[in-house]
Amino acid sequence: MDSDEHKRVLDPERDTAALKALTHPLRIQLLGLLRQHGPATASELAARTGESSASTSYHLRVLAKYAFIAEAEHRDGRERRWRALHTLTSWSNESMEATEAGRAFVGLARRRQIEHLERSLARYEADLAAGRLGQEWVEPSGITDLMPRLTAASLTELFDTVAGKLEELTARDADDPRAEHVVFVAAGLPLAAPEHGAPEHADREPEEHEAEDRHPADLDPADPDPADPDPADRETAGRDPEDRAVTAHDAEDLNP
Repeated sequence: MDSDEHKRVLDPERDTAALKALTHPLRIQLLGLLRQHGPATASELAARTGESSASTSYHLRVLAKYAFIAEAEHRDGRERRWRALHTLTSWSNESMEATEAGRAFVGLARRRQIEHLERSLARYEADLAAGRLGQEWVEPSGITDLMPRLTAASLTELFDTVAGKLEELTARDADDPRAEHVVFVAAGLPLAAPEHGAPEHADREPEEHEAEDRHPADLDPADPDPADPDPADRETAGRDPEDRAVTAHDAEDLNP
């Protein structure tokens, strides 16, 4: 296992058991909650997730076994408190693609992130409608859906540019009372050209796939659209070009 202070890097050859442990949806959610909200007990996490304390306690011990979390300082001697050891989980796509277990894990992680985005959108809309978010969040929030033509090197550069800018802005806003948790999801999925004579996308309306709900002039590839939890949870810090991180929050779900 390679790691630094903020990032857990998984290797499909050496971390097979850890990969398997992290595929359980409740474990992903518990890890995301600890990353987003800080140390907690099994009982506190049970209240947040709707699970029993026995269930959360068991899954927390599994996460601890594979070094995703560790015991935190206890407020008293009655119940363990747990803390996340890293702020995000990362891996090399190339390494993961080389093994069946790695491919399965990456596919699951990506789909969990899409599910997290759907839940985050619903929560954002509810928070805005209920007045829990101020009107200053209306204009900058949104989801973009673009299809630029890029080389593999340019796509890597784009991810690294966004990651670097996000790290810079996160540090700048760390102590600003106006800051809120923002779910930021970035995807770069190349699509091969269709075979001769085959329809490219039979059900595709170009205007919809290439639309965005922000003004085009407002969109800058180096300026992340504040739309991560958990932590969800990709839910990215600076990383090697081949790394793809599950962030942040890996939100309250991943934050893998």
